[in-house]
Amino acid sequence: MRNISVFDACYGCGVCHAVCAAKAISMKTNDNGFRKPYVDEDKCTGCGLCVKVCAFNDKSLLDADQTVRGYAAYSNDEAVRYACSSGGVGFELARLALSMGYKVCAVRYNTAKQYAEHFMAESVEELKQSRGSKYIQSHTEEAFSCFKRDEKYLVIGSPCQIDSLRRYTRLRKMEQNFILVDFFCHGVPSDLLWKKYLREYGLPSPDEVKWRDKRTGWHDSWNMIFRDKCQETTSLMSKGDLFYKFFLGNRCLGKACYDDCKYKMGNSAADIRIGDLWGTKYQHDENGVSGVLTFTEKGEELFNQLDTCTIIPEGIEVVTESQMKKCPKRPSSFKYVMASLKANVSLTEINSHASRKEFYFDVIPFRIGYYSRRIIEKILCK
Repeated sequence: MRNISVFDACYGCGVCHAVCAAKAISMKTNDNGFRKPYVDEDKCTGCGLCVKVCAFNDKSLLDADQTVRGYAAYSNDEAVRYACSSGGVGFELARLALSMGYKVCAVRYNTAKQYAEHFMAESVEELKQSRGSKYIQSHTEEAFSCFKRDEKYLVIGSPCQIDSLRRYTRLRKMEQNFILVDFFCHGVPSDLLWKKYLREYGLPSPDEVKWRDKRTGWHDSWNMIFRDKCQETTSLMSKGDLFYKFFLGNRCLGKACYDDCKYKMGNSAADIRIGDLWGTKYQHDENGVSGVLTFTEKGEELFNQLDTCTIIPEGIEVVTESQMKKCPKRPSSFKYVMASLKANVSLTEINSHASRKEFYFDVIPFRIGYYSRRIIEKILCK
């Protein structure tokens, strides 16, 4: 039977590594800065388990006919709400699960290795490492290889990671022991961007990194906070931070993010989805509000046990109002940006050239098309 080496791209979730009993699959960062499985054909037994758990292999979505319920929510603990990116619901769900005997598999930033990684938290103190968003791809292989049949887990991950984990837990007949939580995902940028960004800011090994901070308010919390023993450095998107310029401008996302993401809006294989509840209804709240979707009875039951949170039922359209509705489009600058990230070219120079390219090839054609359609509509409506 074939193995996952037949795919020309993948999500990089690492579940194939966890399921491989022959230990024939290793996860590495490829030349473009994305996590990818590599198969040792000499060790591969041809069992095909890696293909069976691979969400990229199956273009359909598991349990697509689930009943979806929507909520706005936030932690009643002001310290938790402030420390988290939105309303703190992810942290409160994990804290509740710990109290119920679950281990929590979540993401932290490894300051020694300068990358995000999944880890296993068994106490609230350990769980604090997971607070806040990390807008880079996580290393999953070590944590995902720790699951045991006789233990219970709450796992928080990107939608593609969770979809593959759902397939893994079903294959191993462990699904009843797992609560799976994903989030509204924009996509993952190349690690080349992150490494170049750190070097150019003169912070190759900061002691602490925080991607979002609410000291300027929730809606202006797209900022980078770097701390070391001597100083704190802050860089805001609203003041031209280049990491966010590239990330939110979709300039260097993974191939699967552009072409094969099936998880936008309310599409999920998780029990619960969380994220920022952007949009008009909560636009004046600067403390942070989480948007929540529940997809299973297990997820609904756990979420409604959160007596540490204020929970407000909302329509799905409110929760998803300002979320990405389809796969991001590659900008015209994509090939140039990826090539330049590998070369000795500064982010400032890359940004300048990419911005000009996008203006002439993306913005102007879009505006011409938009106003042409408006003129035609007016003529036809007369």
